[in-house]
Amino acid sequence: MTWTDQFEAQRPMLTALCYRMLGERAAAEDAVQDTWLKWAAADHAAIRTPAAWLRTAATRVAIDSLRRAKTRRESYVGPWLPEPLIVDENTAEDSFAQAQECELALLWVMDTLPTSERAAFVLREAFDASYADIAQTLGKSEAACRQLVSRAHRRVAQSAPDLTQPASRRAAQISGFLAAIASNDLDAAKAYLSDDAVSISDGGAKARAARRPLVGPDDIVQVSHAVTLKNAGRLVPTQVTANGHPAVLMTKDGQTEALVTVALNTSGLICWMYMMRNPDKLGALNPRQNDPLGIVTS
Repeated sequence: MTWTDQFEAQRPMLTALCYRMLGERAAAEDAVQDTWLKWAAADHAAIRTPAAWLRTAATRVAIDSLRRAKTRRESYVGPWLPEPLIVDENTAEDSFAQAQECELALLWVMDTLPTSERAAFVLREAFDASYADIAQTLGKSEAACRQLVSRAHRRVAQSAPDLTQPASRRAAQISGFLAAIASNDLDAAKAYLSDDAVSISDGGAKARAARRPLVGPDDIVQVSHAVTLKNAGRLVPTQVTANGHPAVLMTKDGQTEALVTVALNTSGLICWMYMMRNPDKLGALNPRQNDPLGIVTS
């Protein structure tokens, strides 16, 4: 196997790693490309385990990229949310296929972690790296890396919603909430939400979106209803799978308008709602015409 073949064999893993670190498709692709440049310039004869070498190199590139990204995100217009991945089952060769199982809610929580904690957490939990490998990658002791992973676990456990709820339950809650909003049954819509529910919209500077998180059923339903009324009869919802979990893609006049997904609490109520409206992160998403969602929009 040539060294080019060795890199290509690891590309899906590297892409998944960089996406988990950065939460953005283009940034992950750039990090993988930078890793390729380092690999091309390396002394391949001296590398015993190409996969481990590449994972270490990609992690370090991603750490540098994440530090720069955090500086940019400080001036981001409105809340920042990770970019969704929608990979059709007919394109399994897509380089992001291995990243599909990384939930958007988890990515959102991980963005609050210090850079080294996030790297240690990703390497340990997503790739089952040994603490010795993590220590070599991060340039820290194994004891320090154990502490990083432990702290990351605590932070994630404190902030993340229940990610074990079944897909069928999530799909039912999304469609039920949207249907209630569309039919002007606001009390029914509120019943889908936990008392401490949070809805976050990411429009960047290119699409209208709430500039602050919406907190609580009253706030979320009021804004959601106002948006629906403004677009009465024009929003078409379609079921899709984003990052391996149920989501709804909203189109208006044939153009992608938003992607909506949720996370549930242990009672099965919506406690976290994700609304992506930034066209840069939606790309060229198109709904599957054979999978319409039965929601009345006017």
